[in-house]
Amino acid sequence: MKKVFLSLAVIAALTVVSCKQADANAEAAVDSTATEVVDTAAAAIDTAAAAVDTAAAAVEKAGEAVEAAKEEVKK
Repeated sequence: MKKVFLSLAVIAALTVVSCKQADANAEAAVDSTATEVVDTAAAAIDTAAAAVDTAAAAVEKAGEAVEAAKEEVKK
């Protein structure tokens, strides 16, 4: 009977120890994945910001062309 209880205690101890290691590894994996996602999102935001800047410059240039055309029509 003592051997059964000792065996169960050893199995329970190994189970608890192995679960803690898996949690630590899973937590590290989640941290690295979150970092990659943040880096990817930052790159996407930078790309979008560059596109917005290009579009804003094109709109400004078009506005200047419209103003120039207005002046030509007035003449």
